[in-house]
Amino acid sequence: MMKKQETDVEMSFWEHLEELRSTIVRSVAAILVLGVVAFLNRKLLFDDIILGPSRSDFITNRVFCYLSKTLGIEAMCLENINLQIININMTGQFMTHVYIAFITGVVLAFPFVLNEIWKFVRPALRQDESKASRRAVLISSLLFFVGVLFSYFLIVPLTVNFLGTYQVSDTVANQISLHSYISTVVSTTFAIGIVFELPLVVFFLTKIGIVTPAFLKKNRKYTLIIVLIVAAVITPPDVFSQIIVTIPLMGLYELSIFASERIVKKQS
Repeated sequence: MMKKQETDVEMSFWEHLEELRSTIVRSVAAILVLGVVAFLNRKLLFDDIILGPSRSDFITNRVFCYLSKTLGIEAMCLENINLQIININMTGQFMTHVYIAFITGVVLAFPFVLNEIWKFVRPALRQDESKASRRAVLISSLLFFVGVLFSYFLIVPLTVNFLGTYQVSDTVANQISLHSYISTVVSTTFAIGIVFELPLVVFFLTKIGIVTPAFLKKNRKYTLIIVLIVAAVITPPDVFSQIIVTIPLMGLYELSIFASERIVKKQS
């Protein structure tokens, strides 16, 4: 009888490993397939998407110029940011192409990978936990993509404009390397995408008792100061541009407080 139990446990363990392997294989396959699709669409990927924020005709830059004329705030218009991006490595452009195609595959496959992870852990969850985790997967995917879009269409153009045109002296010209530009765009986009997961992170931290609504409210003013400093650095020197950046980020913080309060009410 003991041997039979040990065999059953051993078979269950190997089946568990096999399911994990299948999960990893499907996730990697999805990333690679979408990465190949991105690789084959080089013009769209680079000319229209990656290098878009570096040009004056990018939609965000055109909107800022329109608002500057409408509101009479000349500093808002980002019309002279056509950067000179250069490549100094023999394999630089090809390796950048491969790297960006892979990153695109990761971003596009993000919801699928999360769903695969959820399906793997679902059998170990109770029915109520399964429903909650399913919602968490959907919310996490949504928050991540909202963060990526917010970063790409607002934070990245402002950051590129600030860093790409900043000069310590008029005698020092800016020639931006392709690697430097790509690193800035990718790191900024991913960082904001992760930051937008804050409400979900706060939700779980509150659930396990690490964070409370009172703590978040107490530190609201410090968060506002940090956000205002970041907005002041990356935006043109006018209040309206700073507000455009500050409101969504503070709204995200308020959403985190709401999520924390909801958990406390359910637990009380």
